[in-house]
Amino acid sequence: MISTNEIKVGSAFIFEGSPFIVQKKLGQKGGRQGITVLLRVKNIVTGSTQDLGIDAGEKFEEVELTEQTVRLSYLDGDEYVFQDQTTWDEVRLSKEDLGDNAGYISPDDDFDVNITFYEGKAVGVNLPIKVVRTITYCEPGIKGDTSGKSLKPATLDTGAEIRVPLFCNTDDRIVIDTREGTFVERAKDK
Repeated sequence: MISTNEIKVGSAFIFEGSPFIVQKKLGQKGGRQGITVLLRVKNIVTGSTQDLGIDAGEKFEEVELTEQTVRLSYLDGDEYVFQDQTTWDEVRLSKEDLGDNAGYISPDDDFDVNITFYEGKAVGVNLPIKVVRTITYCEPGIKGDTSGKSLKPATLDTGAEIRVPLFCNTDDRIVIDTREGTFVERAKDK
């Protein structure tokens, strides 16, 4: 059994008789009835995506998933082609299957990821918690603003958009938390 507060991106569980995998945590809202956790989930069997509001503390049966360590080899249209580094077997996942994770990986990366399988079918990917990406476009930084409290939109080298502090500029390399899709810090590899 898995409870609502243990659910994260990549978790799989049974809801109303169907297996779902979490693609994104949308947040939570509270009120008189308690806290509701908002999730974007994908039905593993049908492939349909939907948003769910689940009461905090609710428990679900966990879905048994297997994992295989691979590396992103190349993109084929909207398909991401991963390759096992020992057997050279290929695994293909669509951009839709990856959900928000598609914006945090590219064939130029030198790190491995884990593909999750449900009954032999690839259904998702687990990325490292932190990845480094390059900002390809954002409004110019404001000199002297180092607080990091105010945010602006930035486009990454993968095409994904995230919000970054005002001091970030185009061509900056930044560290992103893949669980929430948030800015962590500037990369220290400069």
